[in-house]
Amino acid sequence: MITFTPLSGAARSSRTTPLAYLLKVDDVQILLDCGSPDWSPEAATSSAVKEEDIAESAFHWEQYCRALKEAAPNIDLVLLSHGDLAHSGLYAYAYSHWNLRAPAYTTLPVQAMARIAATEDVEGIRDEEQVIGEEEPEQTDEDETPMEDGTTQAKNGKSVVRKGKYIATPQEVHDAFDSVTVLRYSQPCHLQGKCQGITIIPFNAGHTLGGTIWKIRSPTAGTVLYAVDMNHMRERHLDGTVLIRSGAGGSSVFESLQRPDLLITDAERANVTTARRKDRDTALLDCIDAALSSRNSVLMPCDASSRVLELLVLLDQHWSYSRLKYPICLLSRTGREMMTFVRSMMEWLGGTISKEDVGADADGGKGKDRKRKRDEEGDEDALGAFALRFKHLEYFNNPASLLQSYSSKEPKLILAIPASLSHGPSRLLFSQFATIPDNVVLLTGRSEEGTLGRLLFDRWNSSQRDETKWDRGKIGSNIRLEGPLYIKINSKEPLQGDELEEYLQKERTAKEKEAAQKAAMDRQQHLLEADEGESDSDSDSDEDDENEVEQALEDEDEDEDMDVLGDNEVKPRRKGGKRRDGDGTDWGGFGYDQDEGSRQLLSYDIYLKGNVAKTTSFFKNAEGQVTQRFRMFPYVEKKRRVDEYGETIDVGLWLRKGKALEEDTETDEVKEAKRLAEEELKKIPREPPSKFVSTVVEVQLACRLLFVDIEGLNDGRAVKMIVPQVNPRKMILVHAPETATDVLMESCAGIRAMTKDIYAPSQCETIQIGQQTNSYSISLTDELLATIKMSRFEDNEVGFVTGRIASLASSIIPVLEPVSTSMIPSTSTPSTLRGKMLGSRPTANLPRSTMIGELKLTALKARLATVGVQADFIGEGVLICGAAAKRGSGSDGLEDSVSVKKTARGHIELEGTVSEVYYKVRKEVYNLHALVAA
Repeated sequence: MITFTPLSGAARSSRTTPLAYLLKVDDVQILLDCGSPDWSPEAATSSAVKEEDIAESAFHWEQYCRALKEAAPNIDLVLLSHGDLAHSGLYAYAYSHWNLRAPAYTTLPVQAMARIAATEDVEGIRDEEQVIGEEEPEQTDEDETPMEDGTTQAKNGKSVVRKGKYIATPQEVHDAFDSVTVLRYSQPCHLQGKCQGITIIPFNAGHTLGGTIWKIRSPTAGTVLYAVDMNHMRERHLDGTVLIRSGAGGSSVFESLQRPDLLITDAERANVTTARRKDRDTALLDCIDAALSSRNSVLMPCDASSRVLELLVLLDQHWSYSRLKYPICLLSRTGREMMTFVRSMMEWLGGTISKEDVGADADGGKGKDRKRKRDEEGDEDALGAFALRFKHLEYFNNPASLLQSYSSKEPKLILAIPASLSHGPSRLLFSQFATIPDNVVLLTGRSEEGTLGRLLFDRWNSSQRDETKWDRGKIGSNIRLEGPLYIKINSKEPLQGDELEEYLQKERTAKEKEAAQKAAMDRQQHLLEADEGESDSDSDSDEDDENEVEQALEDEDEDEDMDVLGDNEVKPRRKGGKRRDGDGTDWGGFGYDQDEGSRQLLSYDIYLKGNVAKTTSFFKNAEGQVTQRFRMFPYVEKKRRVDEYGETIDVGLWLRKGKALEEDTETDEVKEAKRLAEEELKKIPREPPSKFVSTVVEVQLACRLLFVDIEGLNDGRAVKMIVPQVNPRKMILVHAPETATDVLMESCAGIRAMTKDIYAPSQCETIQIGQQTNSYSISLTDELLATIKMSRFEDNEVGFVTGRIASLASSIIPVLEPVSTSMIPSTSTPSTLRGKMLGSRPTANLPRSTMIGELKLTALKARLATVGVQADFIGEGVLICGAAAKRGSGSDGLEDSVSVKKTARGHIELEGTVSEVYYKVRKEVYNLHALVAA
């Protein structure tokens, strides 16, 4: 039984991102993707930004995050399909804070790209604003009461959503993705533990580097195919998805992915017609050339890891071909790290990338000469030597470093992070960039709903004619942005003046308090060590008695400093010139010796207070006399700290010995690495005291805006072609707006052979597919196992079993035993009994056999070629084998020829004369099936 619940990115939803789905196969809960939303939603662009407007559109992710938090501890498996924020951005936080510790699987590029994208995102946000999450909830009003479900309850009974952002730290991002297990394409992984019996296989999905289609195979639920955000078109740095293949006979679905029991796919672009790739590339490059040649600059918001590679390859090829001298500036903290990872994963790249034409110098044929020279010299670093080393690309960590190298008046192409313009360098640059006339802002994606990038796209799309809108298959024209735009800029500024003095004063106070606490702990430790030293001495010696006598004498001397004032008052004399409190007690001077410094002297002068003349008192007194007070000296028993064997335990000594042993076992390389790490930490400059500042900036728009779709996703034509060819038994649509969902469902309904079981659940809606099956455990005896003939089918071995179920008193699991001949019921009829002759043998039933599998004539042709039998197709799905395939259809070769034809699903006809060729062909047909004999 299969249960499916979209936690986010459901069908018929206005917000199609992020993607996160909970798939339950029998008792195994699988999390498909774990994306993060854009944590900085845009406020209403009006003349005055209101806080209530921000509150209405912000924190739309609370329902998704709450559902994921509740489900995280019970998840048994995590599968990540793409390395961008929409598919894997929230995994690090869920891993660190919500106990999402289930085994996670993905491909190596997805792991690396997701780590880079998440690191870039969390560092960018934490550098601009104070992150408030579950551990640091925002201060609520006095009328609000915190609740357990993450909300606050107001006095009027209404629930108020806690305004938190679930953003991990950079270290948590690295720890989370280090725990992910990586697989290769088409590598089956047989899971163990609770997931035992389930097999997962990743396949190429296109769209991003390492993008994955997951095939999940269960022995009870069948095959589940999770395929979202695919691209069947070949790009410059990636091949198209393996799901669909184009050949001489047309396109066909990959054999291993055909006819799944359940297909989970997206329909986001089911109603979109994308323009031709050639037209899109031409429009983008022409816009860039026109702006740069006019001494203007171009700003291209982009992501941190995935789709930026396609842009870099395209721009490098154009710069090399046109011999342009303008700089290409990549504004990203992790840009260099990303390119280093990509160069180390060249085997995952595809498309038109090669070491001759990407990243090489624009020197005509010299690149090929250099390649030939490297090959002759035997250079093994072929792919990483010159590939993807872009000559015109420069890396910058922040906008300040960019402005130091190039002024705002110099023409340049800037690729800034992130693509949504919600925070970070791209947002800050846009506030300055958009005010310069004829500068161009070039969008390559629509961004998430509610971000500045989506607002700019909507403005551009609404300005186009109906035939040139983005989903009509035409390239639109650029528009001029006009009027004011109010955007909120978050930044971190150093403290100055009184704020800096106040911060430094608090820091000094904290240090003094810490030093005082440390000194108190040192004094306490000193006293404890002194007590240990005294306890180590022999308690039976006479020294103890002498010490008691000396202590008593010291107490008598101290008593001389005390003046009795009354029944209940004691006036101590001052020591060390300290001042007494109002009640006569000076805690600063009394009981502390200035000469010994760290030695604390305890006073044992304790007087009986109150009326002690009662008869119940231990001290007798005469009636009418003044009550006399007596001093008492309490006795503190000193106990030796020993174990059960009478030995004193020194914990500190063992800790010191353990540390010394660890240092001795360390190699010189480890010690050197630690020393270098410590030196690097010392070299890092300390960040000055700073504060987070939010300002609303009015931007007078004067730039030009153009949108060119370079997202690399299937459009409606491709989706409507691929889904019917996959031909699933059941299908679930996700990650799509309402109009696109209806378009794809109507398209599938018009196909006669297409399934009618198509579901489109909304967010957090649970649907069940299949029926609940009852499974039973049974044990096979060794005698029965010895008689089973196993045949291999794909990754499994199958066999036919006939037996009798028996119950044993020693076990609750029934046992299947072989059936003896005497137990088989007789099937003889009266007519056969009458016709039986004396001495005749009983009739024996022939063994039954079953062939499992589906014959592919192309596979049969390949196998026959290996055994020396020539075969060829003659049309209408008939394979001719033997002499007729060599000589044609003449009568001379018909006696040694066999024809193989598939008449229906599971039915194969072999027609020909009985010859050696016939038996060879039949043998290979049998070998392509799993034969199960009873």
